[in-house]
Amino acid sequence: MEKSKVVVVTTGGTIAMRYDPARKGVFPAVTGPQLVEAVPPLEDICSPEVEEFSNIPSPHMTPELMLKLAQKLDQILTREEVAGAIVTHGTDTLEETAFFLDLICKAEKPICITAAMRSGSDISPDGPHNLLCAVKTALSPEASGEGVLVVMNEEIHTARDVTKTHSANPKTFASPGWGPIGYVDKDAVIFRRKSIRFPRIPAMEVISDVHLVKMAAGADSLLLQCLAEKKVRGVVLEGLGRGNVPPAALPGVEAILNNNIPLVLTTRVPSGRVLDVYGYPGGVKPLKEKGVILGGDLSGPKARILLMLVLSITNDLEAIASYFNDPGASNLA
Repeated sequence: MEKSKVVVVTTGGTIAMRYDPARKGVFPAVTGPQLVEAVPPLEDICSPEVEEFSNIPSPHMTPELMLKLAQKLDQILTREEVAGAIVTHGTDTLEETAFFLDLICKAEKPICITAAMRSGSDISPDGPHNLLCAVKTALSPEASGEGVLVVMNEEIHTARDVTKTHSANPKTFASPGWGPIGYVDKDAVIFRRKSIRFPRIPAMEVISDVHLVKMAAGADSLLLQCLAEKKVRGVVLEGLGRGNVPPAALPGVEAILNNNIPLVLTTRVPSGRVLDVYGYPGGVKPLKEKGVILGGDLSGPKARILLMLVLSITNDLEAIASYFNDPGASNLA
């Protein structure tokens, strides 16, 4: 019986790094074929093929590279013999790349992203097992149509929900408020819920001039005023709690809106939505009435990714706002 073909697309990250004693640090050092060779059981379950896209630390990943990666994946997955694709990636920006690919990739075949928190020169590196679990997930019939999935530490997460929660612990990726969509056991890949995805965006380019500003106690308008004066293409504002903003930041919000710059409001809280509950100055209710777009339960970085892609197809503020409507919400108001 012929084995299913899975293509492993490598981009770099800790999974492809080793400690260099001369430079006293961890650096890119492992090729794509070497990553696959480090997981002998792969040959027992599939016919692996390797595509080396890049070998960079994930802080070097950009939305422009994400677009090229999406195009590469769509090209690979049009091949009839390919059952699914794996992307190996660094953990620092993995959730942004996953969400970007989920919004733009055309293929319904599985795309699974995996990584490592420990380099190949560490004791008990986690990369080989994560890669094996990602391949098993991509070969699972239940993974088809679920969008881009992040497979780490034997857990399967949706691109929309997942985030990095610890700077060093291998059990760093979680989906706050929702939990994983499934998990990988020794003998089976088990799914426990379906993913709810944003509509695919037919973007052919990325508008990178979109900026993320985080609110804190006593935050003022300095950064927002600077962005307004620069006439940037878009701003995402991470508010407090339900999305509320300190009073000193309101002149900056006004400046952004007066320049017809789309302003998307999220919350710095790991779980929950922004909502127009509070009516005091800086509360979400008056902000929404002024034209601020509510970003639902998206994190600031993911809302920025969505705004970058939406701006590539429309500048209409109402149309932009429609893309931030939560596809899993039923309005009871």
